Amino acid sequence: MTIAAGDLREKITIERASYINNEFNEPVETWAPYISRRARREDSGSGEKEAAGQVGAFLMARFAIRRDALVDGIKPTDRIAYDGAHWNIKEMKQLRDNTRFLEITAVKDLG
Repeated sequence: MTIAAGDLREKITIERASYINNEFNEPVETWAPYISRRARREDSGSGEKEAAGQVGAFLMARFAIRRDALVDGIKPTDRIAYDGAHWNIKEMKQLRDNTRFLEITAVKDLG
């Protein structure tokens, strides 16, 4: 799959979790931007899931971004902030025919 610079139309931010202590000295998870990059987004599926007796929907997409030292530092525990929603990272892999790009598969819960 060939990717041209013009294909990177979407702006995404990779966020990383950290923990701070609240007023009761309990750890609280907070998210902060790690890096922002231009990406190509490709929807790869949707569906429903059942958890705790509730049915919810999800959307899955693949984001391709140009690799650099910071991109290579992305972790599966990070998440993507894109278009006002948070996407949980499920898989990361180098594109088979283009080592200059990283493909991130992520899921957004639709409720």
